[in-house]
Amino acid sequence: MTGRVFVDTNVWVYAVDAGEQVKRARALDVLKPAPQKDYVVSTQVLGEFYTTVTGKLRQAVSLAQAQALINLMKGLSVVAIDLPLVEAAIEGVSRWGISYWDALIVAAASSAGCGVLLTEDLSDGATYGAIRVENPFRDLTSVGTLSRG
Repeated sequence: MTGRVFVDTNVWVYAVDAGEQVKRARALDVLKPAPQKDYVVSTQVLGEFYTTVTGKLRQAVSLAQAQALINLMKGLSVVAIDLPLVEAAIEGVSRWGISYWDALIVAAASSAGCGVLLTEDLSDGATYGAIRVENPFRDLTSVGTLSRG
């Protein structure tokens, strides 16, 4: 995978979720740094990640660990959520019939010039404007998954 790729919250969460070892291994593999990988996140993803890993996981991450992880993620391209993105997300809700939060992720990915959105929250292979969804966990099965943003 080359080019700009937006990584949704669930991929980051699985990378630290000790309760989902199979998905954790896949997430860590996907997120391995490489020269051809240009990953993008948004301020929404940073907030959702922090909230999820510190309070929603069965084996929560400490506040200090979560902050350290956020500091690493801030080294990527980070899209700030602003009024035009909120408006684009609202338009996306009616255009695509997806949730506001998912539409905001798509809008952020689009504004960053990404062609791919890595997430398990939308249908694998679906397109939203110029954004194509890829579910990095599509061929894995898991029991008791938790919504991860």
